[in-house]
Amino acid sequence: MTQGRLAHPTADLREVLDREAPPEEPPERPPLVQLRSEITVELVDHSADDAAVVRAARVSTAGEAAQHEGRSTADQRGLIRYLVRSRHGSPFEHNSMTFLVHAPLFTVRHLMRHRTWSFNEESARYRDVAPVFYVPDETRFLRQVGKPGHYRYVPGSEADRRQLLSSARRSYETAFEEYTRLLDTGISRELARMVLPVSTFSAVYATCNARSLMHFLGLRTHQADATYVSHPQREIEIVAERMEEEWSRLMPLTHEAFATAGRVCP
Repeated sequence: MTQGRLAHPTADLREVLDREAPPEEPPERPPLVQLRSEITVELVDHSADDAAVVRAARVSTAGEAAQHEGRSTADQRGLIRYLVRSRHGSPFEHNSMTFLVHAPLFTVRHLMRHRTWSFNEESARYRDVAPVFYVPDETRFLRQVGKPGHYRYVPGSEADRRQLLSSARRSYETAFEEYTRLLDTGISRELARMVLPVSTFSAVYATCNARSLMHFLGLRTHQADATYVSHPQREIEIVAERMEEEWSRLMPLTHEAFATAGRVCP
């Protein structure tokens, strides 16, 4: 018996080490979904400047030949302010801006409520949806206080934020697992997408003119000094703020007149 054990010392040592060694931890699973807070807006094309507003307005009173005559910046500013103040809006329609927006679906739906715009959105009927889902960043207020129509938002606690992120991740992972399972079993994309939440990120091209954009900004930004103060959801306000930054660079005189007139669309 003793000789048998001594004949296999390596095997005996391996048995002892296997009993004493802690079990190997399974390799860490890569994240099933990507959580994203950043909403982006990119100006991808435009034909927009203040001079076009002046030309469109002058053809009404001075004729086609006179519309091409030069005017100083002061003259342009005065005319554009007059047009905005008097609510003469059609001269602001002869321009175009196209933005590429990456945002959660519920924000894209807010954007598409503005029916004078033109939209083309990525289609979950024709391509697989990427596992990218929205979560608010640390600057987003989390709690709503007050009655409907008279409520305000407050930051909430760190525990609130942890709970929101934990619940979001669990629900997103479950939804994407079910989406993938449906695709793997042959269910069509247009039906499989129904299990995905409205926080799924989407991409959309959005095209408007300056008049449509002013109407959008009046509703989708919160400015305490505006004639009609609006209270938009923060996510669509981010989109609006990014668009306004680009527009103010393209048409500074028109933007200035819009702000001076209380952010009322002409």
